[in-house]
Amino acid sequence: MRRVKQELPEEECMEILTKAPRGFLSVIGDGGYPYSVPINFFQEDGRIYFHCAREGHKLYAVRSCDKACFTVIDEPSKEPGDWWYHVRSVICFGRICEVSDEVRHDALLRKLGLKYFPEGYDMEDDMRRNAPRAVVLEFRIEHMTGKRVKEK
Repeated sequence: MRRVKQELPEEECMEILTKAPRGFLSVIGDGGYPYSVPINFFQEDGRIYFHCAREGHKLYAVRSCDKACFTVIDEPSKEPGDWWYHVRSVICFGRICEVSDEVRHDALLRKLGLKYFPEGYDMEDDMRRNAPRAVVLEFRIEHMTGKRVKEK
């Protein structure tokens, strides 16, 4: 972190990770090229969880190299009288793997659904139809930085 005056404390970073609606998962893709994808997620106990299909570029990249980066940006805000935005961001570096235990897999999918599905949504019906086709990915944070920026 070069600009230490803008650095966020770990507690604030975790709060952003808990509240942010989407983030960007970055992995090493084909031919060593970076691959970054906007993705839904939830954070629990310092780990970040995602879901994906049982095949595709993202999953192939994760299987090829478990190193990953995850970035979130909170909603920009303006202070009274300012014309510029204030933005907080968090970047996490770590390792990502598939959750293989079926019971844990389903429990994590339900938690992801609780973050995004509207109230009254039939999650159990969705689980019956879609859980067998989903992979749950677990991102273990090894290093995290947060930053507050005034876009002036």
